[in-house]
Amino acid sequence: MADARADRPFTQPHPERLSAADPSYDKVVQAHTAALERGDMSYPDPAAGLSVLTAAYLAARGTCCDSGCRHCPYLD
Repeated sequence: MADARADRPFTQPHPERLSAADPSYDKVVQAHTAALERGDMSYPDPAAGLSVLTAAYLAARGTCCDSGCRHCPYLD
């Protein structure tokens, strides 16, 4: 399990977890950024409606949980 944070802003998902070519990319990034600004631990996925954890919440946990999180702050 990774425990060092990746060198990218919380607002930028890892391209293997959310490609910039994905049709919902802009909406996802907007929803995630809004959740970060509000201090929310999650947001509803704009396409599927499922709850997605924010990078800030995941970083506060201290280590990667290896669950494939979209906004994992530890994935390089």
